[in-house]
Amino acid sequence: MQSAPTPPPAPTRRNLLTGLGLAAATPLMLGVRARPAAPDPAAGPRPAPGGGPVLLRGASLVLTMDPALGHGPLGTLENADVLLRDGTVAAVGPALPRPPGASVTDVSGKLVMPGFVDTHTHLWQAAIRGGCTDRDLFGWFAGCTDPQRARLTPAAVRSFVRLAALDAVQSGVTTLVDWVDIFSYELVESYVRALAGTGVRFTYAMFPPRPDAVLLTEVKRELVDPAPLGSFQVATHAARAVEHHNRAHWEAARELGVMLNSHVLERPEQRADDPLGVLRDIGALGPRLLVNHAVHLADAEIAALGEHDVRVAHCPLSNMRLASGIMRLGEFRRRGVKVGLGLDGGTNDSSDFHALMKTAIGLQRARTTDAGVFPQVPEVLRMATLGGAEALGIADRVGSLTPGKRADLLVVDPAALNFAPRYDWTGQLVFNGRPENIDSVFVDGRALKRGGRLVDVDPARVVREAEAAAARLRAGA
Repeated sequence: MQSAPTPPPAPTRRNLLTGLGLAAATPLMLGVRARPAAPDPAAGPRPAPGGGPVLLRGASLVLTMDPALGHGPLGTLENADVLLRDGTVAAVGPALPRPPGASVTDVSGKLVMPGFVDTHTHLWQAAIRGGCTDRDLFGWFAGCTDPQRARLTPAAVRSFVRLAALDAVQSGVTTLVDWVDIFSYELVESYVRALAGTGVRFTYAMFPPRPDAVLLTEVKRELVDPAPLGSFQVATHAARAVEHHNRAHWEAARELGVMLNSHVLERPEQRADDPLGVLRDIGALGPRLLVNHAVHLADAEIAALGEHDVRVAHCPLSNMRLASGIMRLGEFRRRGVKVGLGLDGGTNDSSDFHALMKTAIGLQRARTTDAGVFPQVPEVLRMATLGGAEALGIADRVGSLTPGKRADLLVVDPAALNFAPRYDWTGQLVFNGRPENIDSVFVDGRALKRGGRLVDVDPARVVREAEAAAARLRAGA
């Protein structure tokens, strides 16, 4: 899901690259203030290293997502420990020795697995949860996103982003990509500060108001790069009418060494925009391109994505909600396309990755009337974790419990009315799990949730501030 772009004036390559070259020397050209993205103290724990090793002792089941570590495609281990040290997974296996100074957490009767990787979201849209429920994509633009975005203030952005990011964390999301078409530097600054303060690993995918390499460079360097868990992408709306804009965005992404991120063919009407043809013509097809939705692609277009190793974010809940259609996951798999899962912000209405996985399976079965169709449970669990990391090009750091990777992981408690009794825990994770079953969340080795509660966060205060911000927005309508 996206918002409708306004066609900008055409830039020249010379102007674009000159802007990149001048960015370091002219930070005040756009009124940019060079301030690092310090965490918001009200948002939650500060993302800084600290503390000794943590030994998670005696998990009944560990899904490592690394077949070399355990059994089957998910690398499963029973009655195993996980050791976290210096922000990384140090070891996984049975009866690990306790290092000196390590704290021990008993996770017997529980599951341990990598955190969920949300490859596509729009956090600020928490402002309009449950809105425009009788609208398709274009009705959603007109009735919900465009009017509300125009009224945002830095304080409102901070409240909505904090609310949605913490909801994602408590639901088991440890990495997210936020596609943001908010244009004021002050709003961007508030957005990034709020994200950094929650402790989640994030990518800020910025759609600039015009092909402005100076602004992109400043946001990346001054706001995102100082955030220990932050990274950057350049976002675009691929369409023939704004091909000059798309080309400038791709040039900026190349200069900055980051991915380009575009919505592509969410609705059949967008076929007239020829988005994949545009991305091909500007030279963007390749592993540094992430496309979202990709619902209405022809076979030849899917084959082209596979041939060029383009990455894809699949958003089944929002596609269903907006009557956009059902992505043909089996064809993407046949062509070897790397696909992750995305919650897609306001049109998902929650951050429930269990519901997202279940929907990813269920829609394919409903479309084909075949219970054996791709994806099955192991495949969707992989898409939600390591597959998402692969789509983002960060599988060397996150997505599995391979020793040496960053310690982004979940402890899941199945001793609940919605989950028990044990039958097939991997199946139950997908079909029975809910956010309340997430006992603990670790990002970079730090506990953001323990014992079912967010660490150093007052949820009631977060909700109060978001409600007050929403009321102010409505009053200004």
